[in-house]
Amino acid sequence: MKELPQISEAEFEVMKVIWKHAPINTNEITDKLTQTTKWSPKTIQTLIKRLVTKGALSYEKQSRVFVYTPLIEEKEYIGQESHSFLERYYDGDITAMLSAYIEDDRLSESEIDTLHSLLHKGAKRRD
Repeated sequence: MKELPQISEAEFEVMKVIWKHAPINTNEITDKLTQTTKWSPKTIQTLIKRLVTKGALSYEKQSRVFVYTPLIEEKEYIGQESHSFLERYYDGDITAMLSAYIEDDRLSESEIDTLHSLLHKGAKRRD
């Protein structure tokens, strides 16, 4: 797995908008984020610039606006972050993580049923 840039929580919120709507210009990003956050347009522009600097976004100037496209895939980034979380807090042991969630009643019956189904499908693929 290639090393992806470290993205802050705020930068991740910007990326979610870009992943969903790319290619997207600065004004569109700002409009969408000012509806869901209390950030000023200047703050949003700063976050976008940071993401470009980190190599998470590319941009193209189209007439008088900048249009942004992600350079990293959402699924790939979330996979890296999930792996990092698992390593950091559970020493890479997914069974320990799931056990902790089940023991603390953090999973609903529906979620447990879904996990059971996913595990069953995974086991069938290995046969």
